[in-house]
Amino acid sequence: MKNILCFASALLFQFTFSQVSGNINYQNQVRYVDNNIAVAIPSNNEIFINIKGLANVKAEKYVAIFSLTQVGETSEEVNELMDKRLNTALSQIKINKTIETYIDMVSFVPVYNYTVEKKIFSRKTYNEVPGGFELKKNLHIQFTNPSQLNDIITILSKNEIYDLVRVDYFASSLETVKKELMNKARTALQEKVKNYETILGETFTNTTKSINDGFKTSLPTEMYKSYEAYNSSTLALSRLANVNQATKTTTLYYQPILDKEFDFVINPTILEPVIQVMYEIKMVISKEKKTQKENKSYILITPTGEMKDLNINNPQ
Repeated sequence: MKNILCFASALLFQFTFSQVSGNINYQNQVRYVDNNIAVAIPSNNEIFINIKGLANVKAEKYVAIFSLTQVGETSEEVNELMDKRLNTALSQIKINKTIETYIDMVSFVPVYNYTVEKKIFSRKTYNEVPGGFELKKNLHIQFTNPSQLNDIITILSKNEIYDLVRVDYFASSLETVKKELMNKARTALQEKVKNYETILGETFTNTTKSINDGFKTSLPTEMYKSYEAYNSSTLALSRLANVNQATKTTTLYYQPILDKEFDFVINPTILEPVIQVMYEIKMVISKEKKTQKENKSYILITPTGEMKDLNINNPQ
């Protein structure tokens, strides 16, 4: 009985771990990594200071792009079929006044088929002949609530529009967020400089400094990854055996930039895909003192022995 309880406890532990870590570990096996902080050997004459900040910004507007393809024997038929699908869908979508749409014309090309030309004493010849037309358009749909996309897809699928190309995210507050990142980074940088001054027991007021900074923005569309979660059989099969492999499902998931390597994070909790704005500022402090320029004075002695200060400015 004791052994059964131990076995059940082990199974419960494994089940709990798999639920917490997620199925991604089927593909990316968990490995113990070196978690030591990488700190370079300090330079004798220079101090390097950098501050990294991250802001998670919720989108205010979204634009979904759907692709449509229509074929027909004549140009009139192609346009008529395409307009029927689009107009029916748009009439239902535009009931919601907050949603805006735009139709982007992509291509309109003839489609060719092959006809066989038979000859008695030679090979068959295949000739291309016009067989109809192909029309492609993209439907752009702007909305403000992510939940609206479900209703949009339902309407479009009823009109044979299935190809969701991508969804773009937009926020009008990015400039304000960038200023907030800069302000927080400046404060954090000043604190680091004071901390180094306290540790070294000296001041960097009269030292030479150089500084540089930059931004980077990551959109949710760029941050999706994929994996396959499955466990293959370990059954030893003969080399002559016929094995039909099952099609494995590929899962897509949103993988944001992790905040573990940033000095500060604005809006750290992420529930939905967000726009991520990163800011980094780097400073190099030279510990060599600035050379003070000598102030020279010029005195003129007159023939009578009188001394006059010429007040000549030193060249810069």
